[in-house]
Amino acid sequence: MNELIDRRTLLAGLAGAGALAATSARAAQLPGWMAQPSSPIPPAPVRAPVDYLAVARKQLALQSRNIHQTDRVGIVDFGLPSSRPRFALIDMAAGKIEMFPVTHGRGSDPQHDGWLKRFSNAPGSLASSRGAYRTSDYYWGANGSSMRLAGLEADNSNADMRAIVIHGAWYAEPALIATQGKLGRSEGCFVFGEELLPMVLYKLGPGRLLFADKLSAPPPMPSFQMPTEPLPGTENIIRTSASSGTMPKTAE
Repeated sequence: MNELIDRRTLLAGLAGAGALAATSARAAQLPGWMAQPSSPIPPAPVRAPVDYLAVARKQLALQSRNIHQTDRVGIVDFGLPSSRPRFALIDMAAGKIEMFPVTHGRGSDPQHDGWLKRFSNAPGSLASSRGAYRTSDYYWGANGSSMRLAGLEADNSNADMRAIVIHGAWYAEPALIATQGKLGRSEGCFVFGEELLPMVLYKLGPGRLLFADKLSAPPPMPSFQMPTEPLPGTENIIRTSASSGTMPKTAE
């Protein structure tokens, strides 16, 4: 009986060795790119945070003929979504940076998902414009306390014509981020929450640099994207807006 078991074991071992040899022989005949085991997928590169102080210094140097008040600078990083603080108010002497939420234009984010997709300088685009601005005078307008801006580059040269300014509004309140995951959209203006606005206007002040661009790299887009067209049956929905001081439930 033991001799029979030993013979079966020997035959099984020889069969396994033969299969292994055959597999190795076939692998040796495969092209190198197929025979080699697949390499692990490398991790995504870690992006360093933006050095807003360095950006401010660079832009001040580029706009030295247009900007004479260099003690404070405003940098808007439209590479971040509206759910993140992305307006950097920089004290150039102390190197101190304060971050606040700020809106972008509805023409830059037609899907209203909180991410800026494009810039535009065209009148009627309702989009945000990139580039360097010089803060101008304070005034009281339809949105209360506001500050005019002068576009200093070809990408934002129509800022005055388009009435692109700094002002406050309820749809820029940071509390909306907790309930909706984003701020509302402006018509291209830099809009802050009404409680933050006085401090921003005071610290930034007239004659200083405001620079806006996509500075942070956005994350890679998922392979599946939600459709941008209205869902069937929702084409004729009318959205209400604020009236008589009543706040709508959603921020547009």
